[in-house]
Amino acid sequence: MKTTILTDIEGTTSSISFVRDVLFPYARAALPDFVREHGDDPNVRHWLDIVAVESGGLCQDAMIVETLQGWIDQDRKHTALKALQGLIWEAGYRDGDFTAPLYPDVVPALRAWHDAGHPLAVYSSGSVPAQKLLFSHTDAGDLVPLFRGFFDTEIGHKRDADSYRLIADRLDRSPGDILFLSDVVEELDAARDAGMRTVLLDRLEDYPQPRLDEAANGHLRVESFADIVL
Repeated sequence: MKTTILTDIEGTTSSISFVRDVLFPYARAALPDFVREHGDDPNVRHWLDIVAVESGGLCQDAMIVETLQGWIDQDRKHTALKALQGLIWEAGYRDGDFTAPLYPDVVPALRAWHDAGHPLAVYSSGSVPAQKLLFSHTDAGDLVPLFRGFFDTEIGHKRDADSYRLIADRLDRSPGDILFLSDVVEELDAARDAGMRTVLLDRLEDYPQPRLDEAANGHLRVESFADIVL
């Protein structure tokens, strides 16, 4: 049976700087107008109400926006924030304000794995809609058709082994038949605890100090998708 490849995005397929320096500031600046214009949309209201309740019963949208902007500044991995960011980024991609750059080694590897019959899937803290937006608007074109599944934190925290067990179940695969790619050692630890194989992406652009020996915590370390042997 062909190995299924499950990949992270930020720091793995795309530079951390794209998310930090392009996507996050774009969403932060757009939030006030977006909430003002779309706050009555049921899908938007759902997420705003979750933020309001979890923040002590905020009653004004302006306060919710300030809370969300604070979460962006903290890089908080909250499902409501990720969902709202995804909705905002959709407009940015659609209007051509940006495309998603991928590392040059990523697209050839993804296409080669797909053509060889290896199922591909994504697991990222960004919402599933945001993941699909990114991969449908890359600087190499629309890559969404390459993937069989997309998973976000609604399935569970990325540092929780149970999340990876659930993903394996959703993909109808044994964890041992799945290879998880990430730049975060703690995520790889959780995937390994669930029985998955793991590879640490240690890209010099994102991690100038190589994570060797104990820093890799036993995970196979590579600097490029081209170095991954299935």
